[in-house]
Amino acid sequence: MNSIIDVIMKRRSIRHYQQEDIPKDLLLELVKAATWAPSGSNMQPWYFIIVNDKKVLNKIISFSPGLLGNPPNVIVICSDKKKAFEKGGKLGRDELSLMDISMAAENLMLLATEKGLGTCAVKSFNGKTIQKILELPDYVSPDLIISIGYPMKEAKPPKRKTVEEVSFENKWGGRI
Repeated sequence: MNSIIDVIMKRRSIRHYQQEDIPKDLLLELVKAATWAPSGSNMQPWYFIIVNDKKVLNKIISFSPGLLGNPPNVIVICSDKKKAFEKGGKLGRDELSLMDISMAAENLMLLATEKGLGTCAVKSFNGKTIQKILELPDYVSPDLIISIGYPMKEAKPPKRKTVEEVSFENKWGGRI
């Protein structure tokens, strides 16, 4: 790929994976990319649980209806709600920490795309059960699951609105 825009435009939500494990060093590289995401007040409330044990993965899948395609690996992105509250109050805990993990997830997914991997961000899961499965402390919340694997096939891009359809200049309705 030639540029970051090429990677952005190629990234898709993949829901069908080959059953080939991702090398641990590559998973760690994805986490490294995630840790370089912006973070409000440099809070960095995130933790990343790499799941490569099939028993643990199958338990997570059982309580995650949105986790499709039998991925060989997942990374569960968690946030430390106590730390987020201490640094940013309710705003830090309830909003900024989620924005931070969202940006971290995007970094992770873009690097995965560049490396030929497919990913899908999943929010439909039973958080309390995932917290128990992963033995997270009560102040650490599992906020997003990223499925990761080699895609079965290349996904076609969905139709997107044009820049002109979603952009205004200086005010609502101001033509570009």
